[in-house]
Amino acid sequence: MPVFQYTARTLKGDLQQGEVDLPSRDDVIAHLRKNRMVVVQVRPAPKQLKISFKFGGGVKTRDVVVFTRQFATMINAGLPLVQALTILAEQTENKVLADVTRQVVYDVESGHTLADSLRKHPKAYSDLYVNMVAAGEAGGILDTILLRLAQFLEKNDAIIRKVKGAMIYPAVIMSVAAIAVTVLLIFVIPTFQAMFASVNLELPLPTRIVIGASNVLKHYWWAIIGVAAFTVVSINRYYKTPPGRLQIDKLLLNLPVLGDVIRKSAVSRFTRTLGTLISSGVSILDGLEITARTAGNQVIHNAVMESRASIAGGETIAAPLQKSKVFPPMVISMIAVGEQTGGLDEMLSKIADFYDEEVDAAVSALLSLMEPIMIVVLGVIVGGMVVAMYLPIFDMVNAVQ
Repeated sequence: MPVFQYTARTLKGDLQQGEVDLPSRDDVIAHLRKNRMVVVQVRPAPKQLKISFKFGGGVKTRDVVVFTRQFATMINAGLPLVQALTILAEQTENKVLADVTRQVVYDVESGHTLADSLRKHPKAYSDLYVNMVAAGEAGGILDTILLRLAQFLEKNDAIIRKVKGAMIYPAVIMSVAAIAVTVLLIFVIPTFQAMFASVNLELPLPTRIVIGASNVLKHYWWAIIGVAAFTVVSINRYYKTPPGRLQIDKLLLNLPVLGDVIRKSAVSRFTRTLGTLISSGVSILDGLEITARTAGNQVIHNAVMESRASIAGGETIAAPLQKSKVFPPMVISMIAVGEQTGGLDEMLSKIADFYDEEVDAAVSALLSLMEPIMIVVLGVIVGGMVVAMYLPIFDMVNAVQ
């Protein structure tokens, strides 16, 4: 997402400057107004090399979890907020997180709330994190909220690692296959080609195809790399457009096996995020907006935002989710029951726990299916090339006999 620099005034009239990572200038203005700030100026930030503060980048999820758990323990023990943050800044091993914590300490000492201080660092603390802290401060249960945050981050990270882990094996196999085929085409096939040319033998069609592929790779490798790079860049740019992202995300959800993993992990993430926010005292409208932004899939984002509009209009959450055809019927039914009984947060947590197990099963199924498929594909490609090159040798042997 693009980074914007903003200048705004607080309700007290103080001038405040900062940066925020949002899709558009209108989103930045809406974000500032939501936080009761008067917009003075918003402009794109100049491009420069920066350390990534995102979870998994400069600040790993594990670092944030440890930080949050220790923070909760200190607050529960009765330590003052500033003292707890100062201790955390000194003992945190991650230098980026330590620097951010020192800036938060300065802002808290200057009279800002903890949530407002964290909000100034959107690349380190997500909207979900900041809103839950704000709810904890308002309700006087900051230690409880921080423990919930740590648990949420751990479980959410576990889901992400499971899905990424499912992609590693096929990626490695395909990489090995590509390297093997490239080596054969560039170094091995030309040797056979020279040998066949010396005996002036008519070559079978499979052999001619393999030799043609070898010549193309040897003489036009630059064009192949260029086309591949152009394709990747084009898809990436298309994905950054709203229609492109919607189409690609919809395609991913409809993929066999892999789409099932993505769908179940998205349902787990949605229900756990929304359930955690609601149980922490965040309003359902704010919770749905935050959940939509953290969905990671445009189809699910649109479904959640339609649900938010339905709630704002006095209707239920379940009906728009059902229309989207993204969420399974069981999820829709359980959300509807949760709304009717007033226990929506508990119902969402139960759904999330169930789908965590479903993601495990789906990942196992994916790996079980991918392993034989990859072995067969690799065997057919490499074995087919070897057989194609030996066919003329068999013809030569038969001719001699």
